[in-house]
Amino acid sequence: MTASFPASRTRGVLKKLASLYADMDAAYTAAAAAAGLSCAGCADNCCVSFFQHHTHAEWLYLHEGLAKLPPERREAYEARARAYVAAVRESLALGQTPTAMCPVNDDGLCGLYEHRLMICRLHGVPNILLAGMHIREFPGCGPCQTLTAGGGAKAMDRTPLLRRLAALEMELWGSRPGRPPKVDLTLAEMILAGPPGK
Repeated sequence: MTASFPASRTRGVLKKLASLYADMDAAYTAAAAAAGLSCAGCADNCCVSFFQHHTHAEWLYLHEGLAKLPPERREAYEARARAYVAAVRESLALGQTPTAMCPVNDDGLCGLYEHRLMICRLHGVPNILLAGMHIREFPGCGPCQTLTAGGGAKAMDRTPLLRRLAALEMELWGSRPGRPPKVDLTLAEMILAGPPGK
């Protein structure tokens, strides 16, 4: 289930989301520098990791980026997205972890870099997330774990960033009763579904 969102509210939320993404980028840059992590030349490509995204706000932001592309490029991404979804379904049916390449990866570079989503901005560095009374820890991607094996790398706290994203999702949802419907979609599925509310 998706809902339509007033244009004025959508613009406001997307502007705030762009600011949040800038803060995410700064937090990632600091954490990566502390760990000595660089993605340049990395063979462990996170663009083949199986990620799902969970907010209408990010879904809208993705489509804002897609709308700025030439039609032929959008169509190419849509074709890749269909192939991605088919490959992922096949892997999941076999009980395997999907490793299909992200449909907007162009020869190792993100074709929607300015409009990439949260997990694409934060994945890789050691981080923690306060969830209720528990702390969830992620040690970082494989190369980062190798770099930080001796200890000493401070984990990035994702909690305030995720809280801000959750607040934007609620702002987008407006005064409707209850919580927004849960989103569990890959980037490819978001591309093929079109913007939420359309």
